[in-house]
Formats: sequence, C-alpha cells, structure tokens
Amino acid sequence: MAESKQIIDEQARKKKEGILILLILIAVGALTFIETRITNFGSDFPLSSTVVMFILINTNLLLLLALLLLVFRNLAKLYYEKKNNILGSKLKTRLVAAFIVLALLPTTVLFFFSIQFISTSIAFWFNAPVEQTLDSSLAVGQKLYEYIEETNEFYAKRATFQIDSRKLLDKNNEKKLTRHSQVIQRAFNRHAVEIYTSDGKRVSLSLANELGNLHFGLLTSNELTGIPEGRYTHTISQNIKEGEFIRTIAAIPFGTDPKKAKAFIVITTLISPELSQNLQAILKGIEEYHQLKLAKKPAQISYYIALSIVALLVVFCAIWFGFQLAKSITIPIMKFAEGTQRVTDGDLNYQIDFETDDEIGTLIKSFNLMTRELATGREQIALSGNMLKNQNAELRKSRQYIEIVLKNISAGVISIDNNGTITTINKAVESMLGIDGRDILNQNFKTVLKNDYLQIANKIYDQVIQGQGTIEIPLAATISGVPKHFSLNLNTLKDDKDQDVGAVLVFDDVTELEKAQRVAAWREVARRIAHEVKNPLTPIKLSAQRLKRKYGTQINDEIFTNCADTIVEHVDLIRNLVNQFAAFAKFPDANVAKCRIENVVLETIALYREGLEKVDIRSQFAQNIPVLKLDHQHMKQAFINLVDNAVYAVNKEGIILIDVSFDEILKIVRIEIADNGKGISDKEKTKLFEPYFSTKKSGMGLGLAIVNSIISDHNGVIRVQDNKPKGAKFIIELPA
Repeated sequence: MAESKQIIDEQARKKKEGILILLILIAVGALTFIETRITNFGSDFPLSSTVVMFILINTNLLLLLALLLLVFRNLAKLYYEKKNNILGSKLKTRLVAAFIVLALLPTTVLFFFSIQFISTSIAFWFNAPVEQTLDSSLAVGQKLYEYIEETNEFYAKRATFQIDSRKLLDKNNEKKLTRHSQVIQRAFNRHAVEIYTSDGKRVSLSLANELGNLHFGLLTSNELTGIPEGRYTHTISQNIKEGEFIRTIAAIPFGTDPKKAKAFIVITTLISPELSQNLQAILKGIEEYHQLKLAKKPAQISYYIALSIVALLVVFCAIWFGFQLAKSITIPIMKFAEGTQRVTDGDLNYQIDFETDDEIGTLIKSFNLMTRELATGREQIALSGNMLKNQNAELRKSRQYIEIVLKNISAGVISIDNNGTITTINKAVESMLGIDGRDILNQNFKTVLKNDYLQIANKIYDQVIQGQGTIEIPLAATISGVPKHFSLNLNTLKDDKDQDVGAVLVFDDVTELEKAQRVAAWREVARRIAHEVKNPLTPIKLSAQRLKRKYGTQINDEIFTNCADTIVEHVDLIRNLVNQFAAFAKFPDANVAKCRIENVVLETIALYREGLEKVDIRSQFAQNIPVLKLDHQHMKQAFINLVDNAVYAVNKEGIILIDVSFDEILKIVRIEIADNGKGISDKEKTKLFEPYFSTKKSGMGLGLAIVNSIISDHNGVIRVQDNKPKGAKFIIELPA
C-alpha cells in the first residue's frame, strides 16, 4: 500500500511538472511574439514603450529562471541521490551527463552563432550611414520650412512698409487697403495675404485663384500677438486637406511691439499635399528611428533570452530523456537491490515480483530460488541459535552476578592484563584511595603511578610475570591527608589453557584493625605494668621515709636528705603513671542515655571562658541536629582532651572552632574541632591515636588514645586532617 501510494504521488508530481513546463513555454512564446511585434510596429503599436519592453523582458527573465529552477532541481536531485549512494544514481549520472554533452555541444555552437548574427543584424539596422541619411532628410525638410518662412518674412516686411507709408490703415482708406492687399498677393506670388486690426479683426483677405473655394480660418489674438521677443515675425503651420499652410505674422509697423502694433499682416504660403506628406513622413520616420534606437538594447536582450530559453529547453529535454532512459534501465536493478537488502535485513521470504525476458529476469529467478533455500536453512540455524542463546544468557547472568559481587564487597579489587592495562576497578577501591575509576580505567598502571609507588608496582608486577603466584604485602599511604594502612593480595589470572592473562589485586583497609590491635596490646602492657610495678612502690616509699626518720638526725649530710626526698617524690610520680595505666587498661564501658550533643559542647567551652583570654573558642550548630544516645561524662572528657590539645597547638593565642552538623542522607552527626595552630605532620598522624605517643614534652600519650576509645565505644570514628589554611582539624562522626 505504501509503495503504490508513493508511485501515485510520484506520477502526480510529474504531471504537475509537465503542465508547468508547458505553461512556461506557451508564456515565453507569447511574450517573445509580443516583443517582436513591438519592435516591428514601432510607434503604431499601442504598447510600444520602454516601460512595456522592460516589463516583458523581466517577465521573460522570470520565466527563464523558472525553467532554470526546474533544470537544476532535477540535477540537484540526481546529485543528492549520488551523494547518498542511492542505487542507480551513478548510472543515471552517466546517462544524463552523456545526453547533456551531446545536446550542449551543438546547442552551444548554434547559440553563439545566433548571438553573433543578431548582434550583427541589429548593428546593421542602427549603423551610422542610415542615421546620417535620416538626419540629412530632416535637414532638407527643415531648410525648406526655413526658406518659406524667410520668404514670407521678407514679403511681410515690404508689405508693412508700403501699407504704413501710404497710411492705408486709416478708416477712409479701407477700400484702398483691400485693393493693395490683392496687389501684394499677386505681386509677391503668395497664396494668401491677410490684414488684421490691433483688436484681432480681419479687415482684408486676398487669396490666390486656386484657393477661391477654400475656407480660410481666422487667427486668434493670442496667435497674432505671439511674436517672440527679439523676433520680427511669428510663423505657424496648419495642416489642411489640400496641403499645409505656412502663415507668417508680422506687426504694422514692422518690428513694432505686438501689443503696440496698429495692425497685423499675415503672409501665407501653401505647401502641396505630396511635399507636406513627405516631410511629415521624414519627421515620423526619424522619430520612430530614435524610439527604436532607445529600444535597441532591450530588443537585443529579448532575442538573447529567447535563444537562451530555447537552448535551455534543449538541454532540459536531454536531461529529462536521460532520466527516463536511466529509469527504464535502473528499475529492474533497483528491484533486485531491494531484494538483496531485504535478505540482508533477514527477510528470507521476500520474492522479487518483476517479469522480464532478458538476462535480468534469469538473475531474478535465481535470486528467488536462493531466498527459498536460505529460508529453509535459517530454520535449522535458529534451532542451534536458541541453544547458544540460552548458554549466553547463563554466562551473562554469571557475569552480572560477579559484577554485583565486586561492586558490593568491602575489599577493593583491581585487575590488569598482561600489558599492565587496568581493566577492572570496583567502588571499594575508589572509596579507599579517593579516586575516580573513570580516570584510570583502560590506562597502563605505569602512567597512573609515580615515584616510590611506581617502583613498588614494577617490582610486584615483575614477580607476577615470573609466575610467583600469590603475593601478599603491606602498604602504607596518605589519602587526602589521612594516613592509611592496606593489605595487598596479588594473584595471577589464567585462562582455560593455563595461560597468564593478567593479575588481580585485592585491597583490604587494615588501618582501623591495626589501630585496634595496637590499642589492645597497649592495654595489656598497661595492665601488666600496673600490676607488676604498683606492688613494690609502697615498700620503696616507706623504706625511704623510714631511713630519713631514723638516720636523719644522725646524718647531717644534705645529700642524704635530698636523696630520700627524691625517692619519695619519684615514687609518687611512678604511682600516678601506674594509675593512668590502670585507668587506660580498665576504662569503664559507656553508660549511654539520650543527650543533646550541643549541651556537651557548650559545657566544655564554658570551662575555658575565664582562663584563656587570648584564645577565641567559637561554636556553630546546625538546626537539624537530632538527640543522640551518649555517655555524657565520657563524651565531655573526650571534648576536653581535644580542646586541651587545640589550646596547646595555638600556644594559648588563636582561634578554635567547634562545628556540629547533621548529614540526613548518611544519618551521621559530624563534630569538627579545628584550630589555626602549628598543625600535625603526616608522620605524626599515623601514630596520633596510639598510647604513649605525644607531641607534648610533658605528655603521657594517653589522652587521644582514651578519646579514640570513647568514640569507638559510641560506634563512631575519629580522624584528623589538615585545616586550611593552617592548623589541624579533628573530625568525629557519630551515628544518629
């Protein structure tokens, strides 16, 4: 249905194009005919004007552009098909190009010869000799008129002198004036002599015998007084049936201002009809010649446009014929190509419905037979494919399960191939090392690691390549300013053929484990020291005091007294130390109850308000902090210890900020105690929470160990990092 609708639409479009081309050709022919008639008829044709020619030429140009648009539309369609590798486009291109070349060569030669012929013909029509002949004819006619006018003026001058000198204008000499005008007419051999009074009344008319029955019209006052300034006479021309009157008007006396003249005399000469018509024809011919000369370029352009349209029509017909011929050849090929594409897409039941008795028909029959055999073979392949599909589904499930395990296990996993390229990295590694897996995935580990880490990695990688199997090594590193301890297990990967395909590296963060082990060891040491050392302290102290009492009066030596006092004093110091060991070893369990962490912080800050004037202890609390289950006294002891360390770090002069916030997503209350003191080095951070490690000269090294124990009892964590721009920051995270 879709294909038939497409064919119907294509036929309708072609029909519209054919009608449009026919209308354009009819319009071009009609306009070209009108242009040629304008140039042939000249001024007799009612539309012969430059404006009309301009409109016709531009209309022809528009039609020419429309025809060009149709031509280029077909060419553009062919170019689009070729650019998109549409089947049959190359053959169409060759055929159309061949027809264009065959049509273009003779058309171009004929076109340029016609252009040359038109240019030569038009140049011959408007050459210099023709124009000179017309100008000479006009000059002869003008000389004739000038001669008649000058003759009339000469006789008018003589006549006015006679009339004025004889005073024939007086009222009592009217008859003499009439007779004298007749004498003048006969003597000067003029066709008519008229005398008008100053108010425009004709008082005398003398006509030649051949004009006896002719009606001779009166002149108006404007015509009589219309003598130009600086001239003595004024000549007017009147066309009549018998020819043309040349009437010359002069004032009496001659040369007088027409407004002050006594009378006017009119000398008339009749030009024969043949001579008048010839002179008029000369004038009309010259006028038409100049009008045609103005239309020379538009006419020439119109001929060029007509030739161009014909040439383009020939080329267009060649293109169209090339398209039709190419279509008759390419349709069977396109049907075959469509069939092969359908088979490629998997439609093995497709049959080409096209009948022809040539070689292409034989090929199509073979194609239909092949598709039927392929359809039968596909059914057999489908059975095998289903078995493979089920196996692949099982493998895919296994792979997805392994990916889920890798994603959710707490240990970090990194795998590399034989070239050292990182192929797998899970989320645990990203969290442990503070990296983004996308930045290092599919990169060689040698480009990712640097310095000492690269040397260690190269050494381990060499051991793996040499086939040493499983390798386990400890590793210490500082991640985002926090010291970390890892346990690394490296194993080689082998395929089914026992060939090495790479290695897998498993990370375990043992930082907290090692810290707990060290704390447990120190507690055991503290318990034994407290037990073994505390017992002999009392006898030592009592013996020293007894020696001093018994022999103090007998021995006056100061050294004896000082030694006894020193023994007692240091025994007390050792006892105090043993008591701290005992307290660390037997730290009571937390007695938790609902408590607001803000109150614990404020109580801690209140202890330092009066004693430290130069230390600014600030606090800020979020609005959404929930109530926690805490041991109030233990948590307060932990805060006091941390604030003491901060006061010591700022040397009793600086800023200490305690910030309490709540992470609603992780459900964690975070307490940050930051100072702007001297800070803590990375080396010190690794042992900071271990017993008997202290940066104070007089410290015992148990304060932060006890703080760590208190936070651990509350299922929380404590860590230290650098404070920007200076100082240290202790971060406590407690579950809400």
